[in-house]
Amino acid sequence: MDYRALPSGDYTMTNVQVPACLLGQQGDLVTTEISIVEGLIAGPQAIAVDMEGAIVLPCFTDMHTHLDKGHIWGRSPNPDGTFMGALTTVAADRTENWDSEDVRRRMEFSLRCAYAHGTARIRTHLDSIPPQDDISWPVFSELRETWAGRIELQAVCLIGCDHFSTDGAFRHTADLVAEHNGMLGMVTYPVDDLEDRLRGFFEMAATRGLDADFHVDETMDASSETLRSIVDVAMEVGFDGQIVVGHCCSLSTQDEARALDTLDRVAEAGIGVVSLPMCNLYLQDRHAGRTPRGRGITLVQEMVERGIPVAFASDNTRDPFYAYGDMDMIEVMREATRIGHLDHGRLDWASAFSETPARLCGYASGGIHRGAPADFVITRARSWTEFFARPQSDRIVMRGGEPIDRILPDYAELDDLMETH
Repeated sequence: MDYRALPSGDYTMTNVQVPACLLGQQGDLVTTEISIVEGLIAGPQAIAVDMEGAIVLPCFTDMHTHLDKGHIWGRSPNPDGTFMGALTTVAADRTENWDSEDVRRRMEFSLRCAYAHGTARIRTHLDSIPPQDDISWPVFSELRETWAGRIELQAVCLIGCDHFSTDGAFRHTADLVAEHNGMLGMVTYPVDDLEDRLRGFFEMAATRGLDADFHVDETMDASSETLRSIVDVAMEVGFDGQIVVGHCCSLSTQDEARALDTLDRVAEAGIGVVSLPMCNLYLQDRHAGRTPRGRGITLVQEMVERGIPVAFASDNTRDPFYAYGDMDMIEVMREATRIGHLDHGRLDWASAFSETPARLCGYASGGIHRGAPADFVITRARSWTEFFARPQSDRIVMRGGEPIDRILPDYAELDDLMETH
């Protein structure tokens, strides 16, 4: 039968497969049933639909994105594909173009893509070097209200650590973040007084009751070890908010013993890690005329073995940091599995795209259990090899027990923004 002919109202989907880790069980895919009553997951119903072994996943949590940068490639492409090329190009485009209307329309476009693909929760970083902070944060709050009930939104301020001081412009930014119920964040890289800056950063976060989310060691330079500084200072000052670090690419090039010692410290500090495999594969170890040797991905397998919470996320979308992407977490799953060799060994990687990021973001649920909203993604795949072999473009996204319209926005909608203004 065509299992896409789902009834309306209350019914039970029988013969579905769900990753065991998302049901609190051991093993791989588990054959089970999911019942829907008034938009919630509930007990068995009289009407039953045989789903013929379809893999069902909870809607995704994409906890490291850059909605404010998204879709500027058409007017500001990366000239050479390098990290520095991305930095300078984005800085110029931001200064020239990022007024409220430009930021709002591009963010909205990305949200429509994410919703159609099955994402229910997003955390975005917002470039917050003044005066951009006073432009982007109000736009974010408006979109958070507009999208409530479809995508739950969080935001983190983003500045370089060289722009941080306790008595400068960042004090206003931190107050703005607190006003808009965000998280405090910055990019760390080796500077002589980094630990003093981190002490001030954690003090400002603690005073405002804010969690912390860092971009860390996004380089293949083995000497970049700012992750250790974050751990050391966080434990020194006793910061009790949630700390999340993203990227951590340099761990992959460091001496094995040194890198693993750093991970032991991360585990002790209770810090969560977000890996961004697509963007890091694109940027890292890029040199003109030379085939890359490194993948850029951080040590995710060694992290989970130590009990470190690991999540994967989209990162950038069609901007100078990543020319591609569509806010599609199934694409992230497929690429992370290939890049990180997640397809042998552990059987619980599915949680890194749903339950783990939901928990790190402070959401109550990212899984499939009775009483939760009937928000999930139904695929035609009946095994992992079928799932990863195709992009699952024909998936069904269920929200509140009903299938949504999955028509993606047309890129032509942004054509007028691709001229600088």
